[in-house]
Amino acid sequence: MTLSVVILNYNVRYFLEHCLYSVVKATRNMEAEIIVVDNASADDSVAMVRDKFPQVKLIESPNNGGFSAGNNLGVAAAKGKYICLLNPDTVVAEETFVKALEKAISLKELGALGVKMIDGTGCFLPESKRKVPFISSAFKKLLGLGSGAGYYQQDIAENGQGEVGVLVGAFMLFRKDRYLEVGGLDEHYFMYGEDIDLSYSFTKAGYKNYYLGTTAIIHYKGESTARDKAYWDRFYGAMQLFYDKHFPNRKWLQPLLKIGLWSLKQLAVWSYRNKSTTLLPVKQTVLLSEQLSLRKQLEQMSEFDTLSTRSKSWAFDGAISQTLLVMDTAYIEYEQIIRLMQELKNSGNRFRIHPKGSNFILGSDYSDQKGEVVHW
Repeated sequence: MTLSVVILNYNVRYFLEHCLYSVVKATRNMEAEIIVVDNASADDSVAMVRDKFPQVKLIESPNNGGFSAGNNLGVAAAKGKYICLLNPDTVVAEETFVKALEKAISLKELGALGVKMIDGTGCFLPESKRKVPFISSAFKKLLGLGSGAGYYQQDIAENGQGEVGVLVGAFMLFRKDRYLEVGGLDEHYFMYGEDIDLSYSFTKAGYKNYYLGTTAIIHYKGESTARDKAYWDRFYGAMQLFYDKHFPNRKWLQPLLKIGLWSLKQLAVWSYRNKSTTLLPVKQTVLLSEQLSLRKQLEQMSEFDTLSTRSKSWAFDGAISQTLLVMDTAYIEYEQIIRLMQELKNSGNRFRIHPKGSNFILGSDYSDQKGEVVHW
Protein backbone atom coordinates (compact mmCIF):
# COMPACT_ATOMS: atom_id res chain seq x y z
CA MET A 1 0.00 0.00 0.00
CA THR A 2 1.42 3.37 -1.03
CA LEU A 3 -0.83 5.87 0.76
CA SER A 4 -3.15 5.94 3.75
CA VAL A 5 -5.30 9.05 4.19
CA VAL A 6 -6.26 9.45 7.87
CA ILE A 7 -9.17 11.77 8.68
CA LEU A 8 -10.09 12.52 12.29
CA ASN A 9 -13.71 13.60 12.69
CA TYR A 10 -15.63 15.23 15.50
CA ASN A 11 -19.19 16.46 14.88
CA VAL A 12 -18.71 17.90 11.38
CA ARG A 13 -20.83 15.42 9.47
CA TYR A 14 -21.47 17.47 6.30
CA PHE A 15 -17.91 18.76 6.01
CA LEU A 16 -16.65 15.20 6.48
CA GLU A 17 -18.96 13.94 3.74
CA HIS A 18 -17.74 16.63 1.35
CA CYS A 19 -14.12 15.91 2.26
CA LEU A 20 -14.61 12.20 1.59
CA TYR A 21 -16.17 12.83 -1.83
CA SER A 22 -13.07 14.79 -2.82
CA VAL A 23 -10.63 12.26 -1.32
CA VAL A 24 -12.32 9.29 -3.00
CA LYS A 25 -12.07 11.11 -6.31
CA ALA A 26 -8.42 12.09 -5.75
CA THR A 27 -7.35 8.53 -4.86
CA ARG A 28 -9.38 6.57 -7.41
CA ASN A 29 -6.36 5.66 -9.57
CA MET A 30 -3.93 5.18 -6.68
CA GLU A 31 -2.92 2.36 -4.37
CA ALA A 32 -4.51 4.03 -1.38
CA GLU A 33 -6.83 3.53 1.56
CA ILE A 34 -9.00 6.02 3.44
CA ILE A 35 -9.33 5.79 7.22
CA VAL A 36 -11.83 7.82 9.25
CA VAL A 37 -11.40 7.95 13.01
CA ASP A 38 -14.48 9.30 14.74
CA ASN A 39 -13.89 10.85 18.16
CA ALA A 40 -17.29 9.93 19.65
CA SER A 41 -19.32 12.39 17.57
CA ALA A 42 -22.84 13.13 18.72
CA ASP A 43 -24.14 13.74 15.18
CA ASP A 44 -24.72 11.06 12.54
CA SER A 45 -21.19 11.12 11.14
CA VAL A 46 -20.62 7.41 11.75
CA ALA A 47 -23.89 6.35 10.14
CA MET A 48 -23.16 8.59 7.15
CA VAL A 49 -19.72 7.02 6.57
CA ARG A 50 -21.13 3.51 6.82
CA ASP A 51 -23.97 4.29 4.44
CA LYS A 52 -22.24 6.43 1.80
CA PHE A 53 -18.61 5.28 1.94
CA PRO A 54 -18.48 1.51 2.61
CA GLN A 55 -14.95 1.38 1.18
CA VAL A 56 -13.65 3.62 3.99
CA LYS A 57 -12.07 1.98 7.03
CA LEU A 58 -14.01 3.38 10.00
CA ILE A 59 -12.58 3.46 13.52
CA GLU A 60 -14.98 4.50 16.28
CA SER A 61 -13.23 5.90 19.33
CA PRO A 62 -15.36 5.46 22.48
CA ASN A 63 -14.38 8.94 23.66
CA ASN A 64 -12.94 12.20 22.41
CA GLY A 65 -9.30 11.78 23.29
CA GLY A 66 -8.18 14.78 21.27
CA PHE A 67 -6.39 15.37 17.98
CA SER A 68 -3.18 13.49 18.72
CA ALA A 69 -4.75 10.38 20.24
CA GLY A 70 -7.34 10.10 17.49
CA ASN A 71 -4.85 10.45 14.66
CA ASN A 72 -2.48 7.99 16.32
CA LEU A 73 -5.31 5.42 16.25
CA GLY A 74 -5.63 5.97 12.52
CA VAL A 75 -1.89 5.76 11.85
CA ALA A 76 -1.63 2.52 13.86
CA ALA A 77 -4.26 0.94 11.59
CA ALA A 78 -2.76 2.32 8.37
CA LYS A 79 -1.06 0.02 5.87
CA GLY A 80 0.45 2.71 3.66
CA LYS A 81 4.16 3.50 3.44
CA TYR A 82 3.08 7.14 3.35
CA ILE A 83 0.43 8.68 5.61
CA CYS A 84 -1.52 11.87 5.01
CA LEU A 85 -3.24 13.39 8.01
CA LEU A 86 -6.19 15.37 6.67
CA ASN A 87 -8.78 17.52 8.44
CA PRO A 88 -12.44 16.74 7.76
CA ASP A 89 -13.07 20.42 6.97
CA THR A 90 -10.84 20.30 3.89
CA VAL A 91 -11.40 19.69 0.18
CA VAL A 92 -8.60 18.30 -1.98
CA ALA A 93 -8.10 18.70 -5.73
CA GLU A 94 -8.03 15.69 -8.04
CA GLU A 95 -4.24 15.83 -8.46
CA THR A 96 -3.29 16.80 -4.88
CA PHE A 97 -2.17 13.38 -3.61
CA VAL A 98 -0.44 12.48 -6.88
CA LYS A 99 1.64 15.67 -6.83
CA ALA A 100 2.31 15.48 -3.09
CA LEU A 101 3.45 11.85 -3.25
CA GLU A 102 5.61 12.43 -6.30
CA LYS A 103 7.43 15.22 -4.46
CA ALA A 104 7.63 13.32 -1.17
CA ILE A 105 9.20 10.28 -2.82
CA SER A 106 11.85 12.50 -4.42
CA LEU A 107 12.90 13.97 -1.05
CA LYS A 108 15.27 11.53 0.63
CA GLU A 109 15.37 13.42 3.94
CA LEU A 110 11.66 14.21 4.15
CA GLY A 111 10.06 14.77 7.51
CA ALA A 112 6.61 16.02 6.52
CA LEU A 113 5.17 17.68 3.43
CA GLY A 114 2.38 20.24 3.26
CA VAL A 115 0.53 21.97 0.43
CA LYS A 116 -0.97 25.36 -0.32
CA MET A 117 -4.21 26.00 1.57
CA ILE A 118 -6.93 28.54 0.87
CA ASP A 119 -9.94 29.40 3.02
CA GLY A 120 -13.59 29.41 1.96
CA THR A 121 -13.21 32.89 0.43
CA GLY A 122 -10.37 31.84 -1.86
CA CYS A 123 -7.66 33.62 0.14
CA PHE A 124 -4.28 32.03 0.85
CA LEU A 125 -3.73 30.82 4.40
CA PRO A 126 -0.21 31.95 5.40
CA GLU A 127 0.06 29.24 8.07
CA SER A 128 0.50 26.80 5.19
CA LYS A 129 4.22 27.50 5.60
CA ARG A 130 5.59 28.63 8.94
CA LYS A 131 8.83 28.91 10.82
CA VAL A 132 9.43 27.29 14.19
CA PRO A 133 7.75 29.67 16.69
CA PHE A 134 10.73 30.64 18.76
CA ILE A 135 9.66 32.74 21.70
CA SER A 136 10.57 36.18 20.28
CA SER A 137 8.88 35.66 16.89
CA ALA A 138 5.82 34.01 18.46
CA PHE A 139 5.31 36.98 20.78
CA LYS A 140 5.59 39.43 17.88
CA LYS A 141 3.06 37.43 15.86
CA LEU A 142 0.59 37.09 18.74
CA LEU A 143 0.93 40.79 19.56
CA GLY A 144 0.42 41.76 15.92
CA LEU A 145 3.86 43.38 15.66
CA GLY A 146 5.77 43.40 12.39
CA SER A 147 4.83 41.70 9.12
CA GLY A 148 4.98 38.14 10.39
CA ALA A 149 8.38 37.60 8.74
CA GLY A 150 9.66 35.88 11.86
CA TYR A 151 6.66 33.54 12.01
CA TYR A 152 5.59 32.75 8.44
CA GLN A 153 7.98 31.39 5.81
CA GLN A 154 7.76 34.46 3.60
CA ASP A 155 10.88 33.68 1.59
CA ILE A 156 8.84 31.04 -0.29
CA ALA A 157 6.10 32.18 -2.68
CA GLU A 158 2.51 30.91 -2.29
CA ASN A 159 2.89 28.86 -5.47
CA GLY A 160 6.52 28.00 -4.79
CA GLN A 161 8.15 25.19 -2.88
CA GLY A 162 10.94 24.73 -0.41
CA GLU A 163 12.05 23.76 3.08
CA VAL A 164 10.00 25.13 6.00
CA GLY A 165 10.02 24.81 9.76
CA VAL A 166 6.39 24.03 10.54
CA LEU A 167 3.42 22.59 8.64
CA VAL A 168 -0.29 22.50 9.50
CA GLY A 169 -1.98 19.35 10.76
CA ALA A 170 -4.88 19.96 8.36
CA PHE A 171 -2.67 18.34 5.68
CA MET A 172 0.59 16.61 6.61
CA LEU A 173 2.09 13.84 4.48
CA PHE A 174 5.01 11.74 5.77
CA ARG A 175 6.52 8.28 5.83
CA LYS A 176 4.93 6.07 8.48
CA ASP A 177 8.26 4.65 9.66
CA ARG A 178 9.68 8.11 10.30
CA TYR A 179 6.52 9.20 12.08
CA LEU A 180 6.88 6.24 14.45
CA GLU A 181 10.61 6.93 14.79
CA VAL A 182 9.99 10.43 16.21
CA GLY A 183 7.16 9.21 18.44
CA GLY A 184 4.20 10.41 16.36
CA LEU A 185 1.82 13.04 17.64
CA ASP A 186 2.41 13.81 21.30
CA GLU A 187 -0.79 12.91 23.17
CA HIS A 188 -0.04 15.43 25.91
CA TYR A 189 -1.53 17.92 23.45
CA PHE A 190 -5.31 17.66 23.33
CA MET A 191 -5.86 20.13 20.50
CA TYR A 192 -3.58 22.76 18.90
CA GLY A 193 0.19 22.76 18.86
CA GLU A 194 0.49 19.09 17.88
CA ASP A 195 1.48 19.96 14.31
CA ILE A 196 4.15 22.39 15.53
CA ASP A 197 5.49 19.74 17.90
CA LEU A 198 5.55 17.03 15.21
CA SER A 199 7.20 19.33 12.65
CA TYR A 200 9.91 20.28 15.15
CA SER A 201 10.37 16.62 16.17
CA PHE A 202 11.10 15.74 12.53
CA THR A 203 13.63 18.58 12.37
CA LYS A 204 15.36 17.53 15.60
CA ALA A 205 15.66 13.98 14.20
CA GLY A 206 17.54 15.31 11.15
CA TYR A 207 14.67 15.36 8.65
CA LYS A 208 13.36 18.30 6.61
CA ASN A 209 9.81 19.61 6.30
CA TYR A 210 8.70 20.78 2.88
CA TYR A 211 6.08 23.07 1.43
CA LEU A 212 4.58 22.34 -2.00
CA GLY A 213 2.62 25.26 -3.46
CA THR A 214 1.92 23.72 -6.87
CA THR A 215 -1.31 22.15 -5.64
CA ALA A 216 -3.93 23.70 -3.38
CA ILE A 217 -6.70 22.53 -1.07
CA ILE A 218 -9.56 24.32 0.69
CA HIS A 219 -9.44 24.46 4.48
CA TYR A 220 -12.63 25.73 6.10
CA LYS A 221 -10.88 26.90 9.25
CA GLY A 222 -12.91 26.93 12.42
CA GLU A 223 -15.32 24.13 11.54
CA SER A 224 -14.32 21.71 14.28
CA THR A 225 -14.37 24.12 17.18
CA ALA A 226 -15.82 27.39 18.42
CA ARG A 227 -13.54 30.27 19.40
CA ASP A 228 -14.68 30.31 23.02
CA LYS A 229 -12.66 30.60 26.24
CA ALA A 230 -11.92 26.83 26.19
CA TYR A 231 -10.40 27.24 22.71
CA TRP A 232 -7.99 29.94 23.85
CA ASP A 233 -7.12 28.00 27.01
CA ARG A 234 -6.12 25.01 24.88
CA PHE A 235 -4.30 27.10 22.29
CA TYR A 236 -2.08 28.98 24.72
CA GLY A 237 -1.73 25.90 26.92
CA ALA A 238 -0.32 24.09 23.88
CA MET A 239 2.22 26.89 23.34
CA GLN A 240 3.30 26.59 26.95
CA LEU A 241 3.68 22.81 26.56
CA PHE A 242 5.76 23.25 23.40
CA TYR A 243 8.21 25.62 25.07
CA ASP A 244 8.45 23.48 28.20
CA LYS A 245 9.19 20.38 26.12
CA HIS A 246 11.62 21.72 23.54
CA PHE A 247 13.31 24.60 25.38
CA PRO A 248 13.76 23.31 28.96
CA ASN A 249 17.14 25.05 29.26
CA ARG A 250 15.41 28.44 29.24
CA LYS A 251 13.75 28.06 32.62
CA TRP A 252 14.67 31.61 33.54
CA LEU A 253 12.11 32.70 30.92
CA GLN A 254 9.29 30.59 32.31
CA PRO A 255 7.70 33.17 34.67
CA LEU A 256 7.78 35.82 31.92
CA LEU A 257 6.44 33.32 29.38
CA LYS A 258 3.49 32.36 31.57
CA ILE A 259 2.58 35.99 32.23
CA GLY A 260 2.94 36.81 28.52
CA LEU A 261 0.80 33.90 27.35
CA TRP A 262 -1.89 34.67 29.93
CA SER A 263 -1.99 38.32 28.82
CA LEU A 264 -2.11 37.38 25.15
CA LYS A 265 -4.96 34.96 25.82
CA GLN A 266 -7.05 37.70 27.43
CA LEU A 267 -6.33 40.01 24.48
CA ALA A 268 -7.23 37.30 21.95
CA VAL A 269 -10.55 36.52 23.66
CA TRP A 270 -11.46 40.22 23.74
CA SER A 271 -10.42 40.80 20.12
CA TYR A 272 -12.43 37.88 18.83
CA ARG A 273 -15.56 38.82 20.74
CA ASN A 274 -15.38 42.37 19.40
CA LYS A 275 -14.46 41.44 15.86
CA SER A 276 -16.81 42.73 13.17
CA THR A 277 -16.76 41.81 9.51
CA THR A 278 -18.97 43.47 6.91
CA LEU A 279 -19.76 41.52 3.76
CA LEU A 280 -20.70 43.25 0.52
CA PRO A 281 -24.29 42.48 -0.51
CA VAL A 282 -24.86 39.81 -3.14
CA LYS A 283 -26.07 41.20 -6.47
CA GLN A 284 -26.58 37.92 -8.31
CA THR A 285 -26.68 34.20 -7.56
CA VAL A 286 -25.26 31.88 -10.20
CA LEU A 287 -25.26 28.09 -10.46
CA LEU A 288 -22.52 26.30 -12.41
CA SER A 289 -24.27 23.05 -13.25
CA GLU A 290 -26.05 21.06 -15.93
CA GLN A 291 -28.50 19.49 -13.46
CA LEU A 292 -31.99 20.88 -13.90
CA SER A 293 -33.10 19.00 -10.78
CA LEU A 294 -30.47 20.77 -8.66
CA ARG A 295 -31.58 24.16 -9.92
CA LYS A 296 -35.22 23.38 -9.16
CA GLN A 297 -34.28 22.20 -5.67
CA LEU A 298 -32.34 25.38 -4.90
CA GLU A 299 -35.05 27.64 -6.32
CA GLN A 300 -37.46 26.30 -3.71
CA MET A 301 -35.35 28.06 -1.07
CA SER A 302 -35.79 31.78 -0.50
CA GLU A 303 -32.10 32.63 -0.71
CA PHE A 304 -31.88 31.14 -4.20
CA ASP A 305 -35.13 32.38 -5.75
CA THR A 306 -33.24 34.55 -8.26
CA LEU A 307 -30.83 31.81 -9.31
CA SER A 308 -29.46 31.78 -12.86
CA THR A 309 -27.49 28.99 -14.54
CA ARG A 310 -24.22 29.68 -16.34
CA SER A 311 -21.38 27.67 -17.88
CA LYS A 312 -17.85 27.18 -16.58
CA SER A 313 -16.48 29.35 -19.37
CA TRP A 314 -18.63 32.27 -18.19
CA ALA A 315 -17.11 32.01 -14.72
CA PHE A 316 -13.54 31.99 -16.00
CA ASP A 317 -13.94 34.58 -18.75
CA GLY A 318 -15.01 37.79 -17.11
CA ALA A 319 -14.59 40.00 -14.07
CA ILE A 320 -17.20 38.87 -11.56
CA SER A 321 -18.08 40.71 -8.35
CA GLN A 322 -20.62 40.44 -5.54
CA THR A 323 -21.80 37.08 -6.84
CA LEU A 324 -22.88 34.04 -4.85
CA LEU A 325 -21.43 31.23 -6.95
CA VAL A 326 -22.84 27.73 -6.43
CA MET A 327 -20.58 25.12 -8.04
CA ASP A 328 -21.75 21.59 -8.77
CA THR A 329 -18.96 18.99 -8.65
CA ALA A 330 -20.89 16.80 -11.07
CA TYR A 331 -20.14 19.53 -13.63
CA ILE A 332 -16.92 21.23 -12.53
CA GLU A 333 -13.76 19.58 -11.16
CA TYR A 334 -12.45 20.37 -7.67
CA GLU A 335 -9.21 21.61 -9.23
CA GLN A 336 -11.21 24.13 -11.29
CA ILE A 337 -13.27 25.16 -8.28
CA ILE A 338 -10.16 25.88 -6.24
CA ARG A 339 -8.61 27.86 -9.10
CA LEU A 340 -11.82 29.81 -9.64
CA MET A 341 -12.07 30.72 -5.96
CA GLN A 342 -8.54 32.10 -6.01
CA GLU A 343 -9.17 34.10 -9.19
CA LEU A 344 -12.42 35.62 -7.90
CA LYS A 345 -11.40 36.37 -4.31
CA ASN A 346 -11.61 39.83 -2.74
CA SER A 347 -14.36 41.06 -5.08
CA GLY A 348 -17.33 40.53 -2.79
CA ASN A 349 -17.87 37.05 -4.19
CA ARG A 350 -19.08 34.13 -2.08
CA PHE A 351 -18.67 30.46 -2.87
CA ARG A 352 -20.80 27.38 -2.23
CA ILE A 353 -20.09 23.84 -3.40
CA HIS A 354 -22.53 21.02 -4.11
CA PRO A 355 -20.79 17.62 -3.81
CA LYS A 356 -21.92 15.19 -6.48
CA GLY A 357 -24.71 12.91 -5.23
CA SER A 358 -25.32 14.85 -2.00
CA ASN A 359 -28.35 16.74 -0.69
CA PHE A 360 -26.54 19.85 0.53
CA ILE A 361 -24.30 22.75 -0.41
CA LEU A 362 -21.71 24.32 1.86
CA GLY A 363 -19.15 27.08 2.08
CA SER A 364 -17.72 29.76 4.34
CA ASP A 365 -17.52 33.54 4.02
CA TYR A 366 -14.87 33.93 6.73
CA SER A 367 -11.37 32.61 7.31
CA ASP A 368 -11.81 31.73 10.98
CA GLN A 369 -15.50 31.12 11.63
CA LYS A 370 -17.86 28.25 11.07
CA GLY A 371 -19.29 28.02 7.59
CA GLU A 372 -22.77 27.49 6.28
CA VAL A 373 -24.46 24.22 5.32
CA VAL A 374 -27.78 24.25 3.45
CA HIS A 375 -29.35 20.79 3.11
CA TRP A 376 -32.67 19.46 1.90
